[in-house]
Amino acid sequence: MYELEKQNLRLFSKYIVQVLRPSYIKVFLSEYLDEESVERILSEEKASVTCAAQMLLDKMFQLEAEGWFQAFLDTLLASEYTGLHAAVSDWNFAELEDLQDCRTLLDRVEPSITKNMKPRELLSHLSDCLTHREREEIRAVRNMHTYSHKNCVCSGSCSLNTGTTLLVEDQCGCVAASERLVKSLRRCDKQWFKMLKTALYNCSQKLALQLLDEEMCVSEECEENMDTMSTVRFEFTEDGESNEGLLKSINEISSSDQPTGLGRSAEKKLREYQKELAEAAFSGQNTIICAPTGCGKTIVALAICEHHLKKFPGKAKVVFMATKVEVYAQQYKLFIDHFSKDPDVRVTGVCGDTDVGVCLRSVVDRNEVVVLTPQILVNALQNKDLPSLDVFTLLLLDECHNTTGKHPYNNIMSRYLDTKLTSSAHTLPQVVGFTASVGVGSFKNQQEAEMNICHLCANLDTRVIATVTKNIDELRSYVHIPEKEFFEVPASPISDPFIRIIRNIMCNIEQLAKKIYDIERERKKERDWLSQIYRVWWFKLLCNAALMCMCDVCVCYQKYNDALIINEDARTKDALDYLQAFIEQVRKAGYDSTERTLTAFFDVQREQLLRLATEGQENPKLQELKFILEEEYRNNDQTRTVLFVRTRALADALKKWIDETDSLKFLNPGVLIGRGRKSSQMVGSGMTLTSQKGVLDSFKTSDHIKILIATSVADEGIDIPQCNLVLMYEYVGNVVKMVQVRGRGRAAGSRCFLISNRNERIEKEKQNMEREKIVEKAIVSLQASPETLQAKVKLFQREDKASRDFESRSPEKPRTVGSYKLLCAKCNAFACVSDDLRVLKECHHIILDHTVFKRCVTNPHLNPRSFDGITKTQKMLCAECKLDWGIIASYLNIKDLPIVKIESFVVQDVATQRKHYFRKWRDVTFAMREFELTEITPETWGPRE
Repeated sequence: MYELEKQNLRLFSKYIVQVLRPSYIKVFLSEYLDEESVERILSEEKASVTCAAQMLLDKMFQLEAEGWFQAFLDTLLASEYTGLHAAVSDWNFAELEDLQDCRTLLDRVEPSITKNMKPRELLSHLSDCLTHREREEIRAVRNMHTYSHKNCVCSGSCSLNTGTTLLVEDQCGCVAASERLVKSLRRCDKQWFKMLKTALYNCSQKLALQLLDEEMCVSEECEENMDTMSTVRFEFTEDGESNEGLLKSINEISSSDQPTGLGRSAEKKLREYQKELAEAAFSGQNTIICAPTGCGKTIVALAICEHHLKKFPGKAKVVFMATKVEVYAQQYKLFIDHFSKDPDVRVTGVCGDTDVGVCLRSVVDRNEVVVLTPQILVNALQNKDLPSLDVFTLLLLDECHNTTGKHPYNNIMSRYLDTKLTSSAHTLPQVVGFTASVGVGSFKNQQEAEMNICHLCANLDTRVIATVTKNIDELRSYVHIPEKEFFEVPASPISDPFIRIIRNIMCNIEQLAKKIYDIERERKKERDWLSQIYRVWWFKLLCNAALMCMCDVCVCYQKYNDALIINEDARTKDALDYLQAFIEQVRKAGYDSTERTLTAFFDVQREQLLRLATEGQENPKLQELKFILEEEYRNNDQTRTVLFVRTRALADALKKWIDETDSLKFLNPGVLIGRGRKSSQMVGSGMTLTSQKGVLDSFKTSDHIKILIATSVADEGIDIPQCNLVLMYEYVGNVVKMVQVRGRGRAAGSRCFLISNRNERIEKEKQNMEREKIVEKAIVSLQASPETLQAKVKLFQREDKASRDFESRSPEKPRTVGSYKLLCAKCNAFACVSDDLRVLKECHHIILDHTVFKRCVTNPHLNPRSFDGITKTQKMLCAECKLDWGIIASYLNIKDLPIVKIESFVVQDVATQRKHYFRKWRDVTFAMREFELTEITPETWGPRE
C-alpha cells in the first residue's frame, strides 16, 4: 500500500530534507512512529536537521498504517509548511528547486550580513515566509541577555541549538538572532528571497541590502565569465547620452537627419490627454501607458508607431502584439486602415491561424509593421527563425500587465533583458506597453502594490509609467466610468431534490473510479461540490494516478459538476438539457462498457429529473436579472448590454432562458465564448473565430442583437463602444479584471451591476474597488520618486536574471533508457512501443512501425496543409474507441508517416507495469532516437495494405 507515494518520496527526498524540521511535525511522529524512533530522530536533529529529516523519511518508507500519507500532508499544512505541502501534493518540486540558488547566495553572504541585520524589525515583514514558531524562536534568541561566554566568540559565532534556548549577551544577541533567522530562511519552503530584500529595504537596513545586491552581482559576473577567468562589470545608464561601450536602445540613437517621408501628422489628431500619454514614448523612452478602457490607447499606439517610422525612415521595424487572436484581428484591421494610404509603410499580420509555413524573418524584412500574437514571436526566437530581438526597433505590447510568469510576453522580455544585461553588442528595440491597470499580483497595502508595479516595470524594462494627470478633465469628458451597484439575492434552497440526485450520481461515478484507484485516502476533508477547487482536485487526482484510460469517468464527472453550476445560476431545465446533450454525445461515440455504465447512472434517474425540471421554482437570481433588464430597456430602449458569466455552458443556458422569456425575447441575445480546442466536439467546446467576429459585428453595428452574453473572452481588449450596461452574473476576478470588465461600458451614463447570492463575492468586488484606489496611489507615489522606481527595477532585474541563469545552468534530468508501451488513453488499447518512436525536427514524433496501421483507422483531414516541410493528409484514430491519436503526413518523398500526440496515450513501463500520463512531449521521461532517412526502406516502409 502507498508504494507510489513512497517511491515519489524517495525520488524527491533531497528537496524534502532541505526543508523539513522533524520537531515541527512532532504530532505526526508521535502518532505513526514508535517512541524510540521519535526520540532518536529528535536527538539527531540537535546535531543535524537534514540527517534527522532523512531518518524520518526512512521510517516513513516502512509505514503501512491506513491514512498515514494524508495525515503527513495535513500535518505539513497545519505546521505552515505550505510550500512543501503543495510540492508533495502535486509531486512538483520546481519551486523548491528554484530556492537552491537563493540558498547558495545566502551561504556566501551569511558571515557579513548577520552582523548588519536587525532581525526584530524584519520579522513583521517576513510573516509570509517564516512560521509563527520560527518568529517566536528568533525573538527569544534576541531577548535573552545572560549567556556564559566561555565558548562564545562575540564576533558573530553565537548559535542556537535546536530545541535549546540560548541566552545571549545584549551586544551579540542581535547577531545570534540574525544567525537564527538565516538558518530559518535556508530551510524555508516559500519564495523568501524577494521578501527578505523587500523587508531590508522597508526597514532601511541599507548595508545588509547592499551586501545582498553586491553578492548577487558578483555571482552573475563570475558565472558569465568562467571561460575567461576574469570579472568584467558593465554599468547601464538610462539617460539619453550615447557613451561608447554602453548598451544602447534604438530609442537612444540620435538621428542626424530630420524625420521625413510619411506625410502624416498623427500628433495633430490626438487629443491632449492622448498626447500626454504618448509624450515619454515619443521621446524614445521605454514606457508603460496606463489609461482607462475606452480612452483610445490603440490610437496612441498608432501615433507612437507613426512617429517612430518618421524618426527612423528606412530603418524602423515595428511589431505590435495582442494577447488574443480575437483582439489581434481587431487591431490588425486598425493598423491596415491607418496606413492604407501610405505606400511607404507596409503592414502585415501573423497569428496562430495564419503562421503555417511562414518565415517570420522574411515577413519582417518585407514589412515595416508586423501585427502578431506573442507566441508567434516566441516560436520564431526559439526556432532561430529570428536571430534576436534586435531586428526590431519598436515593440508595442497590448495588455502589457500580462508580462509576468510564463506568459509569452515575459518570455520575450526575458530574452530582451538577458541581452541587455550580458552584452553591449546589440541594439535593442524601444518597448511600449499598454494597459488599463497595473494592479497585478496580490497585495494588501500600497507598499506591496508598489513592489508589484515595480516588478512589472522591471519585466518590461521601463522606468516610466505614463498616466493622464495634466489633462484629466478632458479625459473624463470622453471616458465614462460606469457606476457600480450590487444586487445580493437569496441563495437556492439547500434541500433541492435535483441537487441531491445529481450528487448521488457523482458519488456513483466516484465508486466506479475507486475500482481502479483508492481515491478515499486523498479525499478532501470538506467537499464543496460547486467549488472549482474540488473539481480541479478530482481531475488532477485521476491524471496523477495515470488513469487517463478512465478519462470518460473524469469528463462525465465534470459535466455533472457543470450541471450543478447551471442549476445554481440558471434553470433546472437548462441543467438537465445540458446533461442530456452530453449523454447523447457519449452514446454516439465509441460507447464501451465504461460509457454504458455512466449513461446508465443517468437513465435510472432521467424520469425523476424531468419531473423536477418542469416543477421547479424559478431561480431568484433569474428573477432579479429579469427585473433589471425589463427596467433598463423600459427606461431606454436603445440600451446595449454585456452580460458576463463564468462558464460557456451557463452562457448557452442564459441565452435559452432569454429566448424563452416573453418579456425579454426581443433582446435576441448573442453569445461570445472562447474558441476551444479544434479537436473537441463536446457540448460547449467553443466558437470559431468567424463566428465570434459575426456576433461582435452584429452587436456593434445593428439593433439585431441587444444583449451580448460573454465569458472572459470579452473582458480584455475587444472594442464594444455602444455598451452602456454591464452585468456581472456571479462574475468576480482580480483588480485588473474588474477594471477591464467595467470598462466594457463606455457610453455616457453607463452602469455596472454585480448580481450574486454569495456575500463573499460581493465583498471581494468591494475589496477590488478599494485595491484599485491603492494602485492609483501607488502609481502617484512611484511617479513622484523616479529614483526609487529605478532602484527597485534594477534590483528585480538582477534578481530575476540570477534566477534565469541558475535555471539555465541546471542540467536537464536524463531520460531513462527502457521499454515502454503507449496505450490508448481512452480504451487502453496497445498502440506502439517506445523503441519505435522517432523525433523529427525536434518536435514531431513518429511511430516507425508499419503495423500501427492495423491498430488505427484513418479519415481524410478536413484541413490538409503543410508546415515545417510536413504535409498533413489524414487524421489518425484509435481503431477501438476512435480517440484522436494524431495525423498521417508525408515528409519529402516519404508517405504515410504516423505523427502522434502524447496526450492521447498512457505510457506503461514494461518492466514495472506502472502507468504515467504526459500532456506534453517535453515532459516524457524516456529517451527517443532522432529520425533518420536511412531507416526508411521499401522493406520497412512499403505501401499500406
